[in-house]
Amino acid sequence: MTEKRQNVSATGKRKSAVARIRIRTGTGAVKVNGRSLEDYFGRPTSRMIIQQPFELTETVGRYDVMANVSGGGVAAQASAIRHGITRALIDVNPEFRPPLKRAGYVTRDPREVERKKYGRHKARKRPQYSKR
Repeated sequence: MTEKRQNVSATGKRKSAVARIRIRTGTGAVKVNGRSLEDYFGRPTSRMIIQQPFELTETVGRYDVMANVSGGGVAAQASAIRHGITRALIDVNPEFRPPLKRAGYVTRDPREVERKKYGRHKARKRPQYSKR
């Protein structure tokens, strides 16, 4: 494996969540908005989502992650962090790209919230029909 740089920055996005990621060689500590991973994300699934790129590339515990994330909800923020970590790992070592791409972590999830239309309760929900 040829590793290029040690300090790498990347941006990850999902829905309206944006995560700015900095990874550097270290012990595997993850800080999100200045707090520990366990403190920021209560759900184990969110913590698991963030660790997925490291597990796939077999680099668990090799990089420290500092993430600033804003917007969106808990799940979208976790996915945005995963996307940013993936981009940063590809910058560190381009050989990581094929397995990460196969797993679907490289592609930004394009799904967004549909806007509300007038005459509707939500984007598609119609008012109740009354025959009489």
